[in-house]
Amino acid sequence: MGRHERKTLKWLWLSLLVLVIDQATKLLASHYLQLHVSVAVFPGINLTLMQNPGAAFSLLSQAGGWQRWFFIGLAVTVGIAIIVWLVSLPADKRWMAFALALILGGAMGNLWDRMTLSYVIDFIDVYYQEWHWPAFNIADSAISIGAVMLVIDTFWFGEAKVSI
Repeated sequence: MGRHERKTLKWLWLSLLVLVIDQATKLLASHYLQLHVSVAVFPGINLTLMQNPGAAFSLLSQAGGWQRWFFIGLAVTVGIAIIVWLVSLPADKRWMAFALALILGGAMGNLWDRMTLSYVIDFIDVYYQEWHWPAFNIADSAISIGAVMLVIDTFWFGEAKVSI
């Protein structure tokens, strides 16, 4: 492995950190929370244990089981693509490497759930009055933050600025 690969693959520590924090918080949520019973944390935030067999926002959650294998395949493919992307990144692309590492860690956290449980554990419930955002977890947060960082990279840090 060349010097270039070592510099970009060093970001895998962040993916591993996201994976460990995600799995630890899901373990705690599963141990201390009851399914579908909300525990108030702050105004606007509850902890509510949910089991999501679908994707984000419970997409395909009622699909009959095939979606588990689809999302496992998708996560493995995305994980491989991100590692290849990280290897090809120049060492000075730290912002993008950070974003990709967050996405990879989050994808692997949810992949672990799908492989071992056949559903993803969600437990963070954000709401305003009667409106609730779909429950999510640390992995989902890392994926979302990483995706926003990639958009920022494209529009503000990218080689060729995008004109709108």
